[in-house]
Amino acid sequence: MVTIEKVDTGNKKQVKRFVEFPYRIYADCPQWVPPLDIDAYNQLNRKKHPFHEHSDVDFFLAIRDGRIVGRIAAIENKPFNLYHKRKTANFYLFECENDLEAATALFNTAFEWAKSRGLDILIGPKGFGPLDGYGLQVRGQEHRQTMTMLNYNHTYYQQLLEAQGFEKEVDFVSCYLPADHFKIPERVEKIAERVMQRGDLQVKRFKNKKELVSWADRIGQAYNKAFINNWEYYPFTKREIDFVVENIMTVADHRLIKIITHGEEVVGFLFAFHDVSAAMQRAKGKLFPFGLPDLLLEMRRTQTVSVNGMGILPEFQGHGGNALLYYAMGKTLLEFRQFVHVEMTQVAETTEQMRADLKNLNGVEYKNNRVYRKHL
Repeated sequence: MVTIEKVDTGNKKQVKRFVEFPYRIYADCPQWVPPLDIDAYNQLNRKKHPFHEHSDVDFFLAIRDGRIVGRIAAIENKPFNLYHKRKTANFYLFECENDLEAATALFNTAFEWAKSRGLDILIGPKGFGPLDGYGLQVRGQEHRQTMTMLNYNHTYYQQLLEAQGFEKEVDFVSCYLPADHFKIPERVEKIAERVMQRGDLQVKRFKNKKELVSWADRIGQAYNKAFINNWEYYPFTKREIDFVVENIMTVADHRLIKIITHGEEVVGFLFAFHDVSAAMQRAKGKLFPFGLPDLLLEMRRTQTVSVNGMGILPEFQGHGGNALLYYAMGKTLLEFRQFVHVEMTQVAETTEQMRADLKNLNGVEYKNNRVYRKHL
């Protein structure tokens, strides 16, 4: 018999059980990349993670005979519901053995949790903000997870969810661009050159990390404005913007962060990162004593770069900004002479222009993360 235990986030032992459970689920999975402990524990820290300042989250464990067999987080994102005039609950951090009874018990708990708050639909996997990957992976599990930018799960998870009556809400696709096909199409190059000649939009090149950090606030404000028409958007608080930007700046290489300016205003951005997945696997969540030095070395060794985060302010879309960003990033990646693979992660299928852009750049879709919904 399966019982459900609500995690007391003030109890270090219970929090540790919740955080460490995936290590058993993926013990023999060479594709899984464990999150850093600092990030995993922060999600349950109601004082540190800014999401808890405005919304409600509870965490649950499924127990059979004293042994954890599954976990889930139930979320009410209040700013999202207010902005979209919805009554939506989310689920996230779902992990489970191949055990339909355990999965059913966890989701029934999430259903009741949502209904007790007057919410009428459950959507997920969808987490605490833009640093959390969207969706359940339904394609491409044979490939290694891209750090923690994308969610990863066993193939049987899809059957466990769909057995609960979940249906597709939206897919997020990821593409790779192999080196032998990676080039800037002539059409994109010509558009970018015309935009630069026009002079109203410029690409900012950062001289060093210090200069990048000095632009952090402006980049954060642009991030908050760029996605207002997106499915997942809600207005971030100042603390959330700072939290996102601080995390990005920690791992950023100033040469791989591209922004478009209009005067002194940031109106577009594209974030790319060295893929340090292999080092994260070796670290097993621990930065010290060896994890951090190994991550820094991996930045020099890795042959893959991951692009995760691109946006143009709505009022500047359709003015060549996308082409300008691709052109600037393409030139930079070729100058590095380090990367063999370029990955564009979690592009919503609803963003038709960006998906068309990726095909023009010879991108091949090879991973799919699906967000599900169920009406309660």
